[in-house]
Amino acid sequence: MRDERKAVAPVAGKAVVTGASSGIGAATARRLAKDGFEVVAVARRTERLRRLAEETGARPYALDVTDDEAVRRFAAELDSCDVLVNNAGGALGAESVAEADPADWERMYSVNVLGTLRVTQALLPLLRAGRGGTVVTVTSTAAFTAYEGGGGYCAAKYAERALSETLRLELCGEPVRVIEVAPGMVRTEEFALNRMRGDAERAAAVYENVDHPLTADDVAECVALAVGLPQHVNVDRLVVRPLAQAAQHKLHRGPLLRP
Repeated sequence: MRDERKAVAPVAGKAVVTGASSGIGAATARRLAKDGFEVVAVARRTERLRRLAEETGARPYALDVTDDEAVRRFAAELDSCDVLVNNAGGALGAESVAEADPADWERMYSVNVLGTLRVTQALLPLLRAGRGGTVVTVTSTAAFTAYEGGGGYCAAKYAERALSETLRLELCGEPVRVIEVAPGMVRTEEFALNRMRGDAERAAAVYENVDHPLTADDVAECVALAVGLPQHVNVDRLVVRPLAQAAQHKLHRGPLLRP
């Protein structure tokens, strides 16, 4: 017997994007605004948020996702939330486990994992209250494949992946989707530079001779795709890599795409 129910497409509403002052977060804020969402762009750097707001019409909100009380105040100021994009995060250092600084690991866990937890917990009542909410967490292929020098970052992203998978199970039966977008190599203006502690030469070497690494806009398109599907369609995990990267340890360096 044919199912006569009509697919319910999500209606653009209010979207909160964390880590929105640069990179994937800023690109996602732009993309969702283009799709008609009222975007609340969240990050620590107020001047960058101001410029993004002038460009897109997004509402800027200065927030440190590691601050419990600040996150609670932010949630209390919202009257609704239809989409949450947990993007705030980053990597610090590329040392081996034997040489890593525990403070770097603490910072990565605090921002990537506990920041995602705090914001999700605070906004979940609003996401549950609407006709259908969506939680998107931007993780990484590091969330399921470890690599040398990536112990702390991989550990944080593995934890974010576990958080997303657990939340999806716990919300089963409610109209809230839980989506993970896991990018591979993405070239942004800050990620590798921050990881290499400002060493521009080491940061550039990460992408050397790689034909077309992903861009922040590429990942934003993936977020928009998953969010824009009918509400009954849940993309559990969307893994996206550049063509040159077949796997975490399989990367082609050299010409690839024809003009």
